[in-house]
Amino acid sequence: MSEVGLRTVAGVAMILTALTAEWFGGTVFAIFVAAAATVMYYEWSRMVRGWGIGWNIAGFFYALVPALALLWIRERGGNPAGSRGFELVLWAFLVTWSADIGAFFAGRSFGGPKLAPSISPNKTISGLVGGVIAATLLGGIWANSSHLTWPWYVFAPLFAVAAAGGDLFESWLKRKAGVKDAGALIPGHGGALDRLDGLVPVAILTGGLVLAGLA
Repeated sequence: MSEVGLRTVAGVAMILTALTAEWFGGTVFAIFVAAAATVMYYEWSRMVRGWGIGWNIAGFFYALVPALALLWIRERGGNPAGSRGFELVLWAFLVTWSADIGAFFAGRSFGGPKLAPSISPNKTISGLVGGVIAATLLGGIWANSSHLTWPWYVFAPLFAVAAAGGDLFESWLKRKAGVKDAGALIPGHGGALDRLDGLVPVAILTGGLVLAGLA
């Protein structure tokens, strides 16, 4: 199977698993999120081994804060009794996923100037633009179909940029650690950190919007 085919199959499997857990919510979603956060911290701790306790503490919060944000949004965000929690978490997922997928295919199709060659030589400006466009369209479509308020249209492109920033941060961390991937858990993708790095800032920022009463 080609690299793109392997990435596609694994990506679809991950998306379906996340959507199923989010649909059930409650304990099922909590276990799913806790497992993802645990793997993220394990991969982080392996990369920063020997860097000092501060890096381990930073990794703990790097995995914990977005996990808590997602759980809080799903069960309590939005209207009373968390009735909008599903829609809001799915919005965060869709913005992150579409930004990543759009960047991948736009970058492969158009190439061009590098986004941050000293950190991640494969990322391009065209990829960033493609990811922002994809996230804006898909985030907007979901916001409209689920009757979310105006901030969720406006912040989709901004959060797509934040997702790209999360990706670049993890790329910098891997370069500093001298590794290609954070792990080997997901065929064609690497580790959990490699796939969830963009969701980290998006989950936290989404929780901030909900906390600010913009749901």
